[in-house]
Amino acid sequence: MLFDQIADKWSMMVLAVLHAGPLRFNAIRRLLEGVTQKALTQCLRRLERNGLVSRRVITTSPVAVEYEITPLGRTLQDPLKALYAWTYAKMPEVEQARQAFDQRNGKG
Repeated sequence: MLFDQIADKWSMMVLAVLHAGPLRFNAIRRLLEGVTQKALTQCLRRLERNGLVSRRVITTSPVAVEYEITPLGRTLQDPLKALYAWTYAKMPEVEQARQAFDQRNGKG
């Protein structure tokens, strides 16, 4: 399902770091603390397959690969910003719900 691939943790973060412009693989990896090479590679391939990110091989020595958000991918920026704003605004309520759940279920 497309939603699963877009709403995935790393996909949202990749799109966020590419917002400012194209980046090479290792630059993306440095900006995304905790992502493994394998997870980032799989994420970038999914985003490329779905037309949200483009991949360009730079013929330097050594060869490098650069990723950039496509026009289609840019159409996700406003919805992702709205989701982030909602998450930030509602986090206290979510924390309260989590604490209540944990208390009811003998955790914490």
